[in-house]
Amino acid sequence: MTAAAFDADSRTAPERRPFAPGTRMWDETGLITFSLTAGSAFLLQTMEPTIAAVVDEHSTFRTDPLGRAVRSIGSVMMWIYGGDEAIAEADRLRKMHVSLNTTTPDGVRHKALTSAPWAWVLHTGTFAFTENAEYFARRPLTPAEKDAYYQETVQLMRNFMVAPKEIPANYAEFEKFFTDIVENHLQETGTAHDYLRVIQSIAPPRQLPRALRPAWKRVVAPVGRLQYFVTVGTTPEAARRKLGLMWSESDERKLKALGWFIARTVPLLPERVRYFPIAYEARRLERDRARLRKVIDLRPM
Repeated sequence: MTAAAFDADSRTAPERRPFAPGTRMWDETGLITFSLTAGSAFLLQTMEPTIAAVVDEHSTFRTDPLGRAVRSIGSVMMWIYGGDEAIAEADRLRKMHVSLNTTTPDGVRHKALTSAPWAWVLHTGTFAFTENAEYFARRPLTPAEKDAYYQETVQLMRNFMVAPKEIPANYAEFEKFFTDIVENHLQETGTAHDYLRVIQSIAPPRQLPRALRPAWKRVVAPVGRLQYFVTVGTTPEAARRKLGLMWSESDERKLKALGWFIARTVPLLPERVRYFPIAYEARRLERDRARLRKVIDLRPM
């Protein structure tokens, strides 16, 4: 299944199907650099009023940030590399979110599966992927590559049963839509500020003995600073402004230098290290299947 296999106007094709080799998502979502821009995606989610309210009440990102991050990454890997189980994972998440509702002090009722917030979660992933390519790939995506990739994200939204009305027709329309949401709908929220605070000082795993916690803090402090720096740097300027986040030209140069370094070192890593475990094993399995198919096709008849 290649990007070209997706319909030009994907909003009219509701078919749900898993991803496979030949797509950009298959090649790049599982890379360890995914975690670098996932931070800005989650930050943008916590600025959406309904998501912010639901996350504030139900998420464990404050009390178990590491566990939540690991579970989230594992789930995303299933979306792309889970084969037939990818659809089951999407259904599991939808079922889990049915009861994730809350009422804010102003009396507004927020439901996690309301169509626009549900779609926004996946839209932030689209933004994060293109930002990742902007900073942490050898070159940014071309307009044609962005549009081809966007058609793949539309398939992902179909798999999550996103309402067709929430899906822009192409990447150009998505950019307009995304900019409008960031500038005119997202808000400064306490949940967003809490998330920024949490990623700067990553809490230890719950099972870590108390005696080892000071050492944990020292070891992960640089990781927290890096994640905060990249998260702020890859967040749109309009969102940074709403949150009162500072970002200088010097910061931008440092982020680009970091991206240049990462873009040239990560491809040199062994595939087992370069990809998250589920992605690595799925890719290895597909190569094994391809080799078996070749041997079968070459058998004497």
